[in-house]
Formats: sequence, structure tokens, C-alpha cells
Amino acid sequence: MKGIRPYARRLESIEPFRVVEVLTRARELEREGRDIIHLGAGEPDFATAPPIIEAGRASLARGETYYTEAGGIPQLREAVSTYYQSQYRLTIDPRRIMITPGASGALLLLSALLINPGEGMLMTDPGYPCNRQFLQLVGGEGQLVSVSGEQNYQLTPELIASHWSHNTVGALVASPANPTGAVLDREALANLATAVARRQGFLVVDEIYHGLSFGVNTPSVLEVDDNAFVINSFSKYFGMTGWRLGWLVAPESAIPGLEKLAQNLFISMSTMAQHAALAGFDPATRRILDQRRDVFAARRDYLYPALKSLGFGLGAAPEGAFYIYADITRFSDDSQQFCSSMLESHGIALTPGADFGRYRASEHVRFSYTTGMERIEEAVGRMRKVLN
Repeated sequence: MKGIRPYARRLESIEPFRVVEVLTRARELEREGRDIIHLGAGEPDFATAPPIIEAGRASLARGETYYTEAGGIPQLREAVSTYYQSQYRLTIDPRRIMITPGASGALLLLSALLINPGEGMLMTDPGYPCNRQFLQLVGGEGQLVSVSGEQNYQLTPELIASHWSHNTVGALVASPANPTGAVLDREALANLATAVARRQGFLVVDEIYHGLSFGVNTPSVLEVDDNAFVINSFSKYFGMTGWRLGWLVAPESAIPGLEKLAQNLFISMSTMAQHAALAGFDPATRRILDQRRDVFAARRDYLYPALKSLGFGLGAAPEGAFYIYADITRFSDDSQQFCSSMLESHGIALTPGADFGRYRASEHVRFSYTTGMERIEEAVGRMRKVLN
């Protein structure tokens, strides 16, 4: 608008979240009457488990609608601590656990805590796109390291050694990872922790897909490095995406700074969501959530060989999350055009590789098996007619 000064320059370096753009366009087509199969967004298709919903309603009925502590209600921090004891045999002081507005809130807190302007953190390319955007927001940078199936799409001590630079302050990894579903085992986590500690850096591990692994052990980095920072969420395994709730485990020395940041940035999290999340740890709820994990495993076991038979290039079967990262070079060298064609002409919503980095991004797309098996089979049938 004429006469109005430009908006902040930082917007120029923040990239769009393309999967949201895909979802928006898919919904526009649905409103026009098109039948769209959603294999794009990373959101479980199951509604939040009934016991969690009922706990939220009960919280409202009790009048629990006020601000809470910036770090979360004590009983939820204690519940998360107990979860680490039962799930990983770890004793984590509840005071080291911060409840956050989604894992995104945890990423924002850690970016502000760990990064000075001009500093950066190593992270995989491909990887979750918002990680590097949060660092940009505080004047830092995501230092992308190209990885492939040869490295299990994960950082290694060798990659850390060769890419660590004068302004690197740490490394951020994910297990299971988005978009590849790759898992870091205990030895790999220990080796990463040693490599980062040797350089006096911070190690941050995104564990938001814990609970959604298939036939493999998924250790927490805290089993091998008590000084690591862990990001987790109630969105994926617990199925609470719209409730916007996550958590962060940090060394005790970091908690005062994190609480100060949270007080200013968030004041507190949704009170209803926190009380609802308590029900997620009940044994009856866990049985529901584990059954849903098994459904995701069955979808993966169908979709992975189906895509391979269609000619997509695939590495090892993903061990966690609910994604398959597929090479499309047999069909196209432009993943954005490929995804656009699949959506506009064939009613299949996919995410282009450009969302996840730069390394061979134009050659890859991400399939998200977060829709029912009947719809996945329909998508495969449509692709078979087109690609063959």
C-alpha cells in the first residue's frame, strides 16, 4: 500500500510451508465437488481418543478455564515424568519438563534459548521444514547437511565433523524422522551425543513420532545423554493435533531461561488441553492409541510395496512415523509439477520434496498414510492408471 513502510525483512528469508498450501488447495477442490484423497498432511486421521475428549469436557465442567503456570500444570509434568519411567526406565525430574503449545512452541523456545544471531545448527536435508524457519526467526540459520538412504537419512559423527563450522552451536535430529520415517538406534544416538559434546555443542532431538514405530525399538536420546534437549508432542501418537500441546525436556540449568521465555511468549498453554492430556497416559487410552499405531503399520505394509511396484524409487521401509519418501525420477524431474498434476488432474494430494530441503528435492515426494486403507488403495489404483 502506498505510503506504508515495508514489512520486516525477516519475512524474505522465511519459506512457505508447502504442505499447508497443498492442503488448502485440496480443500478448495473438495468444495468444488472434487473427490480428493489426502496423502499430504502429517496429521493422524483418527479423531482424538474418547477418554481424552471426555477429560477435556470434565475440565471445562469444573471451571478450569484460567491461566496455568508457564511451564504447565504440575500434574501433567509429573505424568510425563512417569511416562519416561515406564517407557524408557528414565528418572526425569518433573521440573525439567516444560509443557508447550505444540512441539512448535518447544522449537521456538529452544531457538530463542540456544541461538545467537549469526549462529546455526546442523540438521538433515531432507528434514522437517519449520526447524530452519524457527532459527531464521531469531537470526540464526539451519545448516543443512545432505543425507540419503546411505546414511539412513540421519546425521552421523562423520557428517558432524565435516560440516561443523565456526558458527555452529549444535545439531538437531529427529527420530523417527519426517519425511523419511528413519529411526536412530541407541548406538547411533550415543555416537551423535559424543560428537556434539566433543565440540561443546547442544544436541536437540525431535521425538514427536515416538510411539509410532513398527517392530523396532525407538530409544530416547536421554537414555544416552542426560544433557540433550528433547522435543515431544501430544499431536502424533496421542492424536491431539488440534489441541496444540507438546513438551520439552531440558537440563535443569536451562529451565529458568525457558520459563522466562515461556512467560513472555505464551503466558501459559490451553488449560483444557492440559487436563485432557492427562487421560492420554491412562492404560485404557494407551490401548486405543497402540491399536491405532498398528493400523498405521498395516497401511505402511500395503503402501510401501505398492509404490515400489508402480516404479517409485524407495530405500528401506520406514521404521516409524507415517511417511514414505519416494524418488519420482522414473516419472518426473519436477516434484512440484508432479504433485500439482496429481492433485489437479487425479485428485491425489502429495507433498513435494521442496518442502523438506534442497538436496534432490525435485526428485522426491512424501506420501503420508494418514487416511483409511480403502482410500489408500483407491489412490494406488488411480496412480496405476496414470503412471503405467
